[in-house]
Amino acid sequence: MPENKFPTEMVTLPSKGYFYPENSPLSKGEVEMKYMTAKDEDILTSPNLIRSGMVLDKLIESLLVDKKIKVDDLLLGDKNGLIVAARILAYGKEYPIEFVDEVGQTQTITVDLTTLKDKEVDFSKFTKGVNEFSFELPNTKRTITFKLLTQGKEKQIDTQLKSLRKVNTGGVQSDFTTRLKHMLLSIDGNDNRTYVNNFVDKEFLSVDSLEFRKYLTSITPDIEMTTTYTEESGEESEVTVPMTVQFFWPDS
Repeated sequence: MPENKFPTEMVTLPSKGYFYPENSPLSKGEVEMKYMTAKDEDILTSPNLIRSGMVLDKLIESLLVDKKIKVDDLLLGDKNGLIVAARILAYGKEYPIEFVDEVGQTQTITVDLTTLKDKEVDFSKFTKGVNEFSFELPNTKRTITFKLLTQGKEKQIDTQLKSLRKVNTGGVQSDFTTRLKHMLLSIDGNDNRTYVNNFVDKEFLSVDSLEFRKYLTSITPDIEMTTTYTEESGEESEVTVPMTVQFFWPDS
């Protein structure tokens, strides 16, 4: 029996594949995705997948044509780009959203998802195939090296945070510092994990942390989830496009 052939599209990753090693299929900067079928919609309604938070990972895994690509290897911004692409291929580009504007009025607009652009990143500043970056903290002048998080690393962080919350009920949550410890590779060339973790807990000044986060945002490939709309006054304003339940289950 011949293999069933589904229509597919090539989807460009926000990272353009720049920060993946050369031997990774993701280094090409684009992936082939098939259009969603009724069988794929079963994934979206699976109670176990919804409860575990794995529903979108399993959906993307199902839609990727090249099964050598692992969702856990995707940079978080690339995963976001594939989620938007999957939605367009499944239900079209029009996505109605409801939000409250600056004067407190509820607005409803329809967003053309194909107009959402990849964030601009100057890739020429970095080494192709290397997910490692350096930044000099402006206040203390210490140099940190770090990496962009993948979906697999994000899952590890979420598991660790859940464990910490069970132990530290009612106390201060350590979401931000836990994420930093997974991102940072070295401090002034010292990559000892105890040293790096101690730096995050006791030496990373807030003023430096703020500047680091600004820099991190500027170099992180992602899709810009903002769009413009026209107010009654005729002025244009920006609104963030939310991924609500309607994103993958639009009203029929």
